[in-house]
Amino acid sequence: MGAPRHLDLLPDLAAERIAWPVPFADGLPILQRLKGQRVVALASGDPFWFGAGRVIAEALTPGEWRALPGPSTFSLAAARMGWGIERTTCLGLHAAPLSSLRPHLAPGARLLVLLRDGAAAGDLCAYLSATGFGESRVTLLEALGGPRERVSPVIADAGAADIAHPVAAAIEVAGDGPVVTRAAGREDALFSNDGQITKRPVRALTLSALAPRPGERLWDIGGGSGSIAIEWLLSDPSMRAISIEPRADRAARIRENAAALGMGRLDVIEGRAPDVLDDLDAPHAVFIGGGLSRALLDTLAERLTPGTRLVANAVTLESEALLADWQAKRGGELLRIELSEAAPLGTKRGWRSHYPVVQWRGAL
Repeated sequence: MGAPRHLDLLPDLAAERIAWPVPFADGLPILQRLKGQRVVALASGDPFWFGAGRVIAEALTPGEWRALPGPSTFSLAAARMGWGIERTTCLGLHAAPLSSLRPHLAPGARLLVLLRDGAAAGDLCAYLSATGFGESRVTLLEALGGPRERVSPVIADAGAADIAHPVAAAIEVAGDGPVVTRAAGREDALFSNDGQITKRPVRALTLSALAPRPGERLWDIGGGSGSIAIEWLLSDPSMRAISIEPRADRAARIRENAAALGMGRLDVIEGRAPDVLDDLDAPHAVFIGGGLSRALLDTLAERLTPGTRLVANAVTLESEALLADWQAKRGGELLRIELSEAAPLGTKRGWRSHYPVVQWRGAL
């Protein structure tokens, strides 16, 4: 079994040849029906690095399969470029949107990416130009390790054409597009919003209080612009998050913000907590940015696993009083955040205060 391009490379054989269908998942039942026979599944390079290996292994029983890996496309590409893989970001974009690149685009960064097909090479250049990184040098690497191998350097702004599958790209990022920084508290301008957003300094303090750890899941209740959940996901590729937002327009905006920043794995639930919580996967941490109420706090305390971390932000006097009472009964930490920024005051400047935010942090 294999893709037609793999099967075409084989010599004359008596064995039956089965073309792996598209989408890839449709081939797994075919493979499982062949149990008990001697079957070879052909894949490029190292099938366990952005390849088919993991999916096939999960579909079969241990002991039913054996893998014979070869040099990965990333290894071949790094060898052509002279780049150390340990210093290079490697991404599989053959089945992921180009926006997955967004968190990694910064001048001087080096990226190796796998692309879906030849047309995607032009799409990649267009995406880099649209995000302000059109000065990037893109080396297109076709059919690495085979007789059709071709290496073609281009500048993203110039585009790319007549590129054949299979193709990878080595990107040396350059340009003046906005950079998604690594620290929590990214610029507010990265998130489309209608004013309902946890502002950058408070967001940084909130993410610190939530204390994300690899592999954890967040419930973001009252998502607004989705900035908290998106920054949670940006902290590590293994993170998961569910954003709960009662307004349809804001839920749509959260999805758009997540997609634009390469965080399409954010799960957005349109509805009001606690009404929509019953069927959700249990979280490791919960953030309440909107819709804070005694009923919601009591529901979370009753339903969630003991030790689940909770952070709640309050702006109104009523919600502030609620958190003060909650802290008196449940313990945890209560923090008052007061921020001011310099603003024109006549011909001079003065401090313009924002509404104070009261934050409760603790464990259920």
